[in-house]
Amino acid sequence: MAKTSVFEPDPKATMELKKELQKLMKSIIEEPEDENHFQLFDRANQTLQALKDLKFNKNRTSIWASCPNEFRCPISKELMRDPVIVSTGQTYDRSFIQKWLKAGNRMCPKTQQVLSHTILTPNNLVRDMITQWCKTRGVQFPGPIQYSDQDGLTEADRDLFLSLLKKMQSTQSEQKEAARTLRSLTKRMPSFRALFGESLESIPQLLTPLCQTKSRTEIHPDLQEDLITTLLNLSIHDNNKKLVAETPMVIPLLLDALRFGTIETRTNAAATLFTLSALDSNKSLIGKSGALKPLIDLLEEGHPLAMKDVASAIFNLCIEHENKARAVRDGAVRALLNKIKNRVHVDEFLATLAMLSSNQKAVEEMGNLGAVSCLLSLIKETNCARNKENCIAVLYTICYYDRTKWKEMREEESKYGTLSQVAQNGTSRAKRKANGILDRLNRAVNLTHTA
Repeated sequence: MAKTSVFEPDPKATMELKKELQKLMKSIIEEPEDENHFQLFDRANQTLQALKDLKFNKNRTSIWASCPNEFRCPISKELMRDPVIVSTGQTYDRSFIQKWLKAGNRMCPKTQQVLSHTILTPNNLVRDMITQWCKTRGVQFPGPIQYSDQDGLTEADRDLFLSLLKKMQSTQSEQKEAARTLRSLTKRMPSFRALFGESLESIPQLLTPLCQTKSRTEIHPDLQEDLITTLLNLSIHDNNKKLVAETPMVIPLLLDALRFGTIETRTNAAATLFTLSALDSNKSLIGKSGALKPLIDLLEEGHPLAMKDVASAIFNLCIEHENKARAVRDGAVRALLNKIKNRVHVDEFLATLAMLSSNQKAVEEMGNLGAVSCLLSLIKETNCARNKENCIAVLYTICYYDRTKWKEMREEESKYGTLSQVAQNGTSRAKRKANGILDRLNRAVNLTHTA
């Protein structure tokens, strides 16, 4: 039977460790207690642990030696840590088949068939079987050997990539099949995401099916979802963010998907805009395109699947100053307040509302829509310091711009001491803002009494 690479215990090393442990124990018992005594305990503990490790490895070696052949990599003859399937259907341990491919081999080691491509697909069934086999024998399944996701794109991979893009100009059935494959590849393989950055024509070719249809009803929902999700996968790659956003048809197609796609497509379109908006230059580009209105419309619809991605996209875009005005114009304040009042994703929407409070029109709208009572009630019920801070930040701005809300704040403070509690127990920023509100309210009361 082939020898495994698992550590084989050395009997001589075991004997030496036992002698060392006996010597240390004798010293602990016989020598007086002083500062060195604790060091002796530490050394004894380390020696004992080393002995345990040797014993464990001895037992583990015998277990590994008995593992079934189907759990062994055909290349290394060792237990597979990360089983993957190649194009011939054979399973190998990922690290060993990667080394085989990087060495320039283009045949399956077991069948000697030429590999049509070098994409490695996880064999979850075999992995689960190995995990269960280890579990029944009381040993832990060894973790996979670290490898680089960027390893070894071959000419076969590039040929596959080009053939999939070419199918985007073929029949709808071939378009759907190619789109589904590209969605999967760009999700699993960063190297495939990077391929799109090598040519300015790759993204337009990918989106051909969405551009060539004469009406939206002609776009198959599954095809649209797969293509939009592939765009999302591409956008995760940092080097692609600028290229994707600046490809002329991308943002209009994302906006179409936001308005007319299935909920999964709309959600992934929002997630794509969020990912692209990580670049400051893209924030402005996306904002000018009119993306905030369909995002806010989707927010108002309130579908649970979309809320997180929509919230993240709106927040990221509103970091850019000009986009705050656009968001307010497109109804963001009302939509955000309604969600907060209904206690939907309060953390995210409250942070966005606090960001918009630097816009005077937003503050006026907040006052008119009952934001003061909503935020005061939220402060009383939440235990989240960050949420209290954002509530106080918005209230501070309302207090500064709108004197008609002072009475409501004074009544709240008189009845519950809500502002004083934050001034005493909030974050440093919340304390500062709360004290600012209290000072303004107290000065107003003093001026009234003086008059």
